[in-house]
Amino acid sequence: MNMFCYQCQETAGNTGCTKAGVCGKAPETSALQDLLIFVSKGVSIPGTRTVERSDDFLEAGRFLTRALFATITNSNFDDNRFIELIDEGLSLRDRLMARYGGELEGDLHESVSWTPGENEDLTAKGLKVGVLSTGNEDVRSLRELVIYGLKGIAAYAHHAHVLGYEDDAVYSFIMKALTDTTRDISADELTALVLETGKCAVDAMAVLDKANTETYGNPEISTVKTGVRGNPGILVSGHDLKDIEELLEQTAGTGIDIYTHGEMLPAHYYPALKKYDHLAGNYGGAWYKQGSEFGSFNGPILMTTNCITPVKDSYRDRIFTTGMAGYPGVRHIPGRPEGGKKDFSEIIEMAKKSAAPEQIEDGQIIGGFAHAQVAALAGDIVEAVKSGAIKKFVVMAGCDGRQKKRSYFTEVAENLPKDTIILTAGCAKYRYNKLDLGDIGGIPRVLDAGQCNDSYSLALTALKLKEVFELEDVNDLPLAFDIAWYEQKAVTVLLALLHLGFKNIRLGPTLPAFLSPNVVNILVEKFGIAQTGDVDEDIASMMGLTPAG
Repeated sequence: MNMFCYQCQETAGNTGCTKAGVCGKAPETSALQDLLIFVSKGVSIPGTRTVERSDDFLEAGRFLTRALFATITNSNFDDNRFIELIDEGLSLRDRLMARYGGELEGDLHESVSWTPGENEDLTAKGLKVGVLSTGNEDVRSLRELVIYGLKGIAAYAHHAHVLGYEDDAVYSFIMKALTDTTRDISADELTALVLETGKCAVDAMAVLDKANTETYGNPEISTVKTGVRGNPGILVSGHDLKDIEELLEQTAGTGIDIYTHGEMLPAHYYPALKKYDHLAGNYGGAWYKQGSEFGSFNGPILMTTNCITPVKDSYRDRIFTTGMAGYPGVRHIPGRPEGGKKDFSEIIEMAKKSAAPEQIEDGQIIGGFAHAQVAALAGDIVEAVKSGAIKKFVVMAGCDGRQKKRSYFTEVAENLPKDTIILTAGCAKYRYNKLDLGDIGGIPRVLDAGQCNDSYSLALTALKLKEVFELEDVNDLPLAFDIAWYEQKAVTVLLALLHLGFKNIRLGPTLPAFLSPNVVNILVEKFGIAQTGDVDEDIASMMGLTPAG
């Protein structure tokens, strides 16, 4: 076995990648990611003894969010970046242990004492301390469920921090939870920790929602073009709104158009970003299509976060990474200097010499239905429900992916009764957001709240409807869940929904490989989790025509 990774939906055989990652991750990279998680636990143990808002506390919290974010599927493939993070983590851990180690009680985990030998093979060490170092299958499953939830929390917290927003409770929980995964605690205690992770996920998404909306305004209903103009362009993918804001500022008046790709589509919904007339449109679809779509764009491409896929020769000399994204041999735009902005001049100069993008489609996408905008439509929605014009809301949020069986989500969208509304967020929307599904009394049948980061909006929308209809239980709403998952942020969103009390969530196209049979049984019995199946049968169940399951 060269590696073992089963954190994403496309893991080999839905059991685990053991030779190389289906995502393109090399065994060495996988081992370094495992070692970085191990070192992060070593930072967390003394980190739990720091005082909130102290310099040590903030340094530990910010490091952990960067480290965990870097290990999300398709975020970073650059071994050198992981070695730098491991070195940074070891240095931070040693400083924290020197200051707080004496206050720690009980046996300390190996992660606080390990120091790499002069010629030690880091990849061998990473494999040794990785996922399979936990022997008990159920304990391993619960620990990994917590860790994958923390990875999504870290991504949300990091995005918020970039905009100047932080929540001490989120940093504290990350340290506590990572520490708890090193302890010999019972399955019941680990299950409770999983649910605590869901609570922290809600808190982290709330902070990010506040950061985004206070910085850029509440998303508003917007029509986004999918064709191209005749100017040279820069294509921005990933999730980071601060990056695209600074790029828009630096390209204003240059004759260069900025296009979004993948999860950057919702940038068009924010008032402070859509005001730029050279934010020209959205180019292409979900992350996994970049191998073909990036080649025809002609201009430079900026990957701000995940998801980056193995880079092809057709655009290798035109792609850049920044933030926690990385790929071997790809130029990386450094972070912001203290109080300053990123320097995108190299990308801009390349764009000036590039041909305009080739047109691959010509249409439009309507979005911007985050919680504030839906709240503004609440009266119309309530009347439509009361009149019977809207019979059901179906949450089809989450991730897209390359597997053919994901056509299921397109077929569901096409075959849902015409009196249903689809609530979506994340790149799963690309399975149906370009279909002509019509509207109900002027309300589009696909209400796109934004990025996977904005799934919080869907929960707030549901809770608002519960309040309006004066229901005791959110599960009494005419609401069904049909969620697509791929990577760890989707796991975080799922845990958040469970914490908020939502049940009977259908998840697919497969259940996570990291869930042991016993853990699956817990989720089924306590929360009604089910796997997606036959399109017609699932639709019938969601519409209440047959029992859920």
